[in-house]
Amino acid sequence: MVQDRFQRSLRSLRISVTDRCNLRCSYCMPAQDYVWLPRESVLSFEEIRRLVSILAGLGAAKVRLTGGEPLLRRDLSTLVRFLAKVPGISDLALTTNGILLQEQACELRAAGLHRITVSLDTLDPSRFEKLARRGRHAEVIAGIDAARAAGFERLKINSVVVRGFNDDELADLLRFARRKGAEIRFIEYMDVGGANRWSADRVVPGKEIRDRLEHLFGPISPLPVDPAAPAKRFTLPDGTSFGIITSTTAPFCGGCDRARLTADGIWYLCLYAREGTDLRSLLRQGATDETIAGAIRDGWTRRSDRGAEDRFQTRDRGALHSLSELRKDPHLEMHTRGG
Repeated sequence: MVQDRFQRSLRSLRISVTDRCNLRCSYCMPAQDYVWLPRESVLSFEEIRRLVSILAGLGAAKVRLTGGEPLLRRDLSTLVRFLAKVPGISDLALTTNGILLQEQACELRAAGLHRITVSLDTLDPSRFEKLARRGRHAEVIAGIDAARAAGFERLKINSVVVRGFNDDELADLLRFARRKGAEIRFIEYMDVGGANRWSADRVVPGKEIRDRLEHLFGPISPLPVDPAAPAKRFTLPDGTSFGIITSTTAPFCGGCDRARLTADGIWYLCLYAREGTDLRSLLRQGATDETIAGAIRDGWTRRSDRGAEDRFQTRDRGALHSLSELRKDPHLEMHTRGG
């Protein structure tokens, strides 16, 4: 197992299988002027499987498929079937907006997918349409139901909390998740990318989220902490569990074990990193597994990224990148990097 300069092991891998999405959520994508990755640059399923096998040999045990919207990638269950058979991969998960989940949930389960997380920021269809610039709220709800029906017991719901938009729905979202047999994760609004026009006054700190829920539901107890997990988990008096991800106000870089692979094979060591390693070129130039493993090992052992902590220290904190930067390099935006 390889470790970086802060003794953080390489254990988790987030793989973006496409930068395309069927929503246009304002905290993730620009309103217009999208810069898409060239289709010929996108990794094949066989290339992804090879990279995952190499990374598993270096200690990676957890894989999460992301996008864009990963269910837009044709025949995604084929990739899931490939990855489920990679020795050393013990946890295979998917994050989706849920729109196409109703038609694919059973197939993904049969292929070997272990867990699903569905993004849902509001229970109000009109708010959803304002945020996502698409009126497909009912399809997301149907997708959550389909995941449950398909047998996904470890179902999660991610909700980005934005002050003045959906912070009045905390209790309703928690109750909704409980009814659906899911565990909700409340996520602080993050200043990644740049198209989202992030501002600090729209962040609802995790402590405030917890205090509000405690006021409504009674004493909240912390659950045991996994140092590498992004969410701090809690339980209500009735046993309902939930999580809060405090990337903005209380970063957790010290335990981060995650690397990210874009759809076109750029390997990033931090969500905030400006530069990555081009693994696609190594693959397509005929490099051996040993050569690729060496490049990955070298990058990780030199890793000193603490991006969220660095941002926390930034004065006059605003959007991470300008729109002009994003148009020059689409890898800097959330819908390409996979969150």
